[in-house]
Amino acid sequence: MKTSTKRWIELDKKHCWHPFTPQTQWCSPDFEPLMLVGGKGVWLEDSEGRRYIDGNSSIWCNIHGHGHPAIIAAMKAQLDRVCQTSYLGYAHPLASELAARLCGFFPDGALNRVFFSDDGSTALEVAIKMERQFRIQTGQGPRQGFIAFDNCYHGDTMGAAALGGVSLYFDRYRAAGFRVTHVSSMDELQNLPQEVIDGAAAVVIEPIVQGVNHINVWPQGMLSQLRQWTEQRGIHLILDEVMTGYGRTGKMFACMNENVVPDFLCSAKGLTSGYTPMAATLIREEIYEAFLGDADRAFYYGHTFTAHQLGCATAMASLDVFQNERVLEAMPPKIALMRQLAEQACRTSDYLGAFRQAGMVMGIDLTRRDGSPWPVDWNMGTRACIAMRAHQLLTRPIVDTLVVMPPLCISEDEIRMMFDALVRGVEDACRAAEQLGC
Repeated sequence: MKTSTKRWIELDKKHCWHPFTPQTQWCSPDFEPLMLVGGKGVWLEDSEGRRYIDGNSSIWCNIHGHGHPAIIAAMKAQLDRVCQTSYLGYAHPLASELAARLCGFFPDGALNRVFFSDDGSTALEVAIKMERQFRIQTGQGPRQGFIAFDNCYHGDTMGAAALGGVSLYFDRYRAAGFRVTHVSSMDELQNLPQEVIDGAAAVVIEPIVQGVNHINVWPQGMLSQLRQWTEQRGIHLILDEVMTGYGRTGKMFACMNENVVPDFLCSAKGLTSGYTPMAATLIREEIYEAFLGDADRAFYYGHTFTAHQLGCATAMASLDVFQNERVLEAMPPKIALMRQLAEQACRTSDYLGAFRQAGMVMGIDLTRRDGSPWPVDWNMGTRACIAMRAHQLLTRPIVDTLVVMPPLCISEDEIRMMFDALVRGVEDACRAAEQLGC
């Protein structure tokens, strides 16, 4: 296998282009990327037979673990029927059933329509385009502005990128976008100039916790306060539940922690437990009704793989696992254990500072011995995560915030193993940096 691994790495460095990756560093002769070839439960396996806990759920999407037998069986059964049929001009039973189940998580008539697409970015694009067209078709054409939050991340397609608040990712593309006002808090939102409020179509937010913003947890009650503020001003609320949805925060959707129902809810990632690409945007019925009438009022937007049959079968199986295995009911002791172990790690390690947690979403800050931050160009978060591999843990940092977001099926023993590996990797990386004079 060693020979095969070497060849695959050579081909990768010669032909492949990885997302969010400085390719010069990736293609350096002294960097050896992992070739992941298998997975079972919370464990991943590389081409050399080494096993690792999937500490960030394969970029925040795996919910029930890899190779779940019920999900695999549903996918295999669907493969024997049909994988893909057009949703343009046709329908199929799985999409009908899945849409009804998704709407059923909310009070009757609250979020009553579902538009399927491919991923988190397209789920946001659907909401953005629907919102702009809704305002035009209801005689509110000038109301085309959006309000988003500092350091937010809503995807990388052009519309979603226009909302983005992380300058490194989005500044290059802003000129191609639309009018967006960024705020840092509810106080700042409430003090916006009246002309901005009057021209706002919607507020967009990652509810309860921001992901890319170093796992920033919003103050308790902030989401319900925001919902009240938008309703009073005729502004729609778009919730980006791409990362937070499907159990991550302890509820099926994060907004349920504060009993908030938005006007649009965008979901992806965990919809299929990460087994196939798929997204769903849930919409209020009164917004849908603005698109009824002549053909020119229709929503002319879609994707080849909208309501993909295999994706729908996979999503249905994932929702069945939630129900049959009582996944949400099993989460409180795991959430409590993660908090306990994070508190212990931050108390005993010389290199871990504060941590933030929302359910089974956690970020832990990497620091120097005196509590000060490491220089950004030392890439200590990346160094620490690479060092964790020797202790059987895979995750990725957000700069120097270590992301801890395992599949929900992780056992308490595996949670303990995960934190032990994290602390040992951090100690190895930071001590090595000190010895090098970093």
